[in-house]
Amino acid sequence: MPHRPHDPPDVAAPSGGYSHGLAVDPGARYLFISGQIPTRPDGSVPDTFAEQCDAAWGNVVAVLRAAGMTVADLVKVTTYLTDRDQVAENRAVRQRHLGAARPALTVVIAQTLDPAWLLEIEAIAATTA
Repeated sequence: MPHRPHDPPDVAAPSGGYSHGLAVDPGARYLFISGQIPTRPDGSVPDTFAEQCDAAWGNVVAVLRAAGMTVADLVKVTTYLTDRDQVAENRAVRQRHLGAARPALTVVIAQTLDPAWLLEIEAIAATTA
């Protein structure tokens, strides 16, 4: 694994499936994933937040796969939500997609470029493979 989590005992334990920090080994290959919007391959945007979250994560996974990577290679994820009320559902969908992966995470409440989009997800991955 090209990265190691750092969750020091003098910082409150992460709550929500993330690491406080990840160190990436020298020589790792990085992938910077642009903000992925909740648009399906056919151009449609799902109606519900959960469906939009699944669509955006599906896009992240597709970009990772195209680079020969998986969610286990994610080291940093930033999610932009349009409403604080989406936080719990976002966490549940994210954890379903990430499984045991625990990248560093940031969640920001912000406007998206298109008002139909309820979230956007950007990420950084690293691997030595």
